[in-house]
Amino acid sequence: MFFGKKWDPRGRHCFVTGGSSGTGLALAIVLAQHGADVSIVARNEKRLARALRALEAARENPTQILKAYSFSVDTEAGSVAALKAASEPFDGMCPEVLFLCAGAARPSYWVEQTEESLRDGMQISYWAQACTALAGSKEMVRQGVKGKIVFVASVLAFFSIVGYSTYAPGKFALRGLAESLQSELQLYDIDVHISFPPTIFTPGYQEENKTKPAITLKIEESDGGLTPPQVAAGIFKGVQNGNFHITTGWIGDTFRASAAGSSPRNSYLWDALYASFGYIFLPLWRKTVELQVQDHREEHYEYLKNCGFLTT
Repeated sequence: MFFGKKWDPRGRHCFVTGGSSGTGLALAIVLAQHGADVSIVARNEKRLARALRALEAARENPTQILKAYSFSVDTEAGSVAALKAASEPFDGMCPEVLFLCAGAARPSYWVEQTEESLRDGMQISYWAQACTALAGSKEMVRQGVKGKIVFVASVLAFFSIVGYSTYAPGKFALRGLAESLQSELQLYDIDVHISFPPTIFTPGYQEENKTKPAITLKIEESDGGLTPPQVAAGIFKGVQNGNFHITTGWIGDTFRASAAGSSPRNSYLWDALYASFGYIFLPLWRKTVELQVQDHREEHYEYLKNCGFLTT
C-alpha cells in the first residue's frame, strides 16, 4: 500500500485468541500500545491474568477497554460464547477485528499417529481458528460491521517436512479457508489476512521440541526463528499495509511469492524477484532436506525398535 491511509487500530475493538502468551499476547500488546480496545481469549485463567496485567501496562490511554476471557474456541459454540462475552462492554457490538492466534504443534512421526491424534491435530491447528472466524464473520454480517479477520498460520502452510504430519495439514487448510474468505467476504466489505510466521521462540515451541523427531530438530538447526514481538510487529505491519499474505523475512517472502498462485500480490516487482529466486533455490534446499532424511534411516529404525513399534 504505497498510497492511501494505513489501517489504524485506535478506538477499534480487537479480539485476540491465543492471547495469554506467545504471539497472541505480543499482538495484543502492540494493539494496546496503538490505542485499540483489546479482548484476549485463552483457556488458562492464570496466564490470562498475567497477560491482562501486561496489557494494562501497555495501554495508550485511560479510556481503552482491556479485557481477558477464558473460553475454548475450537468449537463454534465456544467461539460464539467468547464473542458474546467480549461484546458485552460494547453494548453488544461484536469486535471489529479478529486476530486468530490459537493453535499448537505436536510433532512426531507419521507411523506413531492414531486416528485420534490426527483429529486432535486438526482440532488445534485448524478448527481453533476456523470456528472463531465462522462465529465472528456471522456476527459481523448481522451487525453490518466492516471489519477484519486475521489468521495466523505458519510457513508450513507453504511446504512441510518430516515430523509435521499432524500440524501442517491444518495450516494448509487455514490457507485454503483464508483464500475462500478473502473472496467471499468482499460481499460484506470484510477484509481477510493470513500470516505465515517461521519458527517462533515461545513456551509452546519449547514444549513441542520435547516430542519433535531428532531428524526434524537437525533439519531446523539452521532456522534462526523469531521472537513473539518480532512476529507480532510483522503481522501488525502487514495488516496496516493491507497485505493478504503476510510473511516476515526473505525466506518467508520467497515461499510466499513462489506459492502465491492467483492470490493478491504484496508487490508485483518484489514478488516476481522472490518467485524467480525461489524457482531455483527452493528445489535445491528441498533436495538437501531429502538427503538428510535418507541419511537418518538407520538411526530411525533403531528408534522404532527401541520404542516398541518394530519387534524384530
